[in-house]
Amino acid sequence: MFSARLLDHFQNPRNAGELDAPCTTVEVANPACGDSLRLTARLRDGWVVEARYKARGCTASIAAGSALAEWLPGKSMAELRSLMAASIEAALDGLPVESKHAAALAADAARALVRSADRGS
Repeated sequence: MFSARLLDHFQNPRNAGELDAPCTTVEVANPACGDSLRLTARLRDGWVVEARYKARGCTASIAAGSALAEWLPGKSMAELRSLMAASIEAALDGLPVESKHAAALAADAARALVRSADRGS
């Protein structure tokens, strides 16, 4: 059902938690399933320096948050802007059809981070 990589992210989450201020914080949710992802990131000159996440929801959403938080440091706003759910899914070695919403939630969080940074929040 789930890949070994996805289960590893779920059982051994990377960068879980929140960063202390000053940081940029966004939260996204999937109203259909109730999963949510809170992302905090330290940004410097248009680049992600470090990131943390908190997820509520299914195994796949927690793992997708971990994969996103692991991927974010060192990425530019342009890279975040172009992040697709398929990239998160690939980082987890695939998702079952019923869990693809988790990758979309993570990609939505990355785009929300860009929008927040663009507003100067």
